Amino acid sequence: MDGTVLTEDGRLHSRVASEIRRVRDLGHEVMPSTGRSVSMTMPVIDRLGIAPSYAVCANGAIVMRRDKEAPVGWVRDRVETFDPRQVLTTIHEHLEGASYAVEDEEGLFRFTGQFPEGALAAGRLQVEFEDLLDAPATRVVVLSPDHAVEDFLAVVERMGLHKVSYYVGWTAWLDIAPDGVNKGTGMEYVRQQLGIAREHVMVIGDGRNDIDMFEWAASGGGVAVAMGQAPDEVRAVSTDVTGTDHEQGVATALARYFQA
Repeated sequence: MDGTVLTEDGRLHSRVASEIRRVRDLGHEVMPSTGRSVSMTMPVIDRLGIAPSYAVCANGAIVMRRDKEAPVGWVRDRVETFDPRQVLTTIHEHLEGASYAVEDEEGLFRFTGQFPEGALAAGRLQVEFEDLLDAPATRVVVLSPDHAVEDFLAVVERMGLHKVSYYVGWTAWLDIAPDGVNKGTGMEYVRQQLGIAREHVMVIGDGRNDIDMFEWAASGGGVAVAMGQAPDEVRAVSTDVTGTDHEQGVATALARYFQA
């Protein structure tokens, strides 16, 4: 969502929202697949004015399904968790001064250290580092603002993280998911539930956490569109490139691929 549907500073261009609704009105399933937590995803869906059947959140660890009978209109259809102890203790040994957050299956973030305002969901609880180690996690977040991104990437590579999936963001921000879980696996689950052919899939993204999803879409004959500001390694696995978030690249791509 961030850097695609929304600009990095959270703005939603009216042209982007209009194109998304136009494609929805053509009969296509338009849905988010995001690194955001559930509580930070739902308001964006509301801003877009769409009602997708599913939403992939937390980089694929949580798949939400629309259910009109549920109190908030959604239920957790699939949740993947892992034991964060080993990865947290490994990183803690390598990154002095880093901040840590663990998201549980209900969307609560337990965290230690400092995170920017709005970086975590509204449900957040500051705790000691040791209190992060035991609860099953859908995601672990590590923030190390003293590292440049390339230095941070090098440190992460040297750690040799095992039995988890991980992605480094635009800043020294590390997202860690259960092993083998990513946006692509979440989208494949949804695709199967909806009975959509692989070649009829289109995904758009701008971050390293989109690489697995791009490879999944392209390998099935679908379309994977990189935003204009995407890093080279994201562009390398895309099938097409559109404009940047500030150029409303999502709207441009949808207009090109979905003719009325």
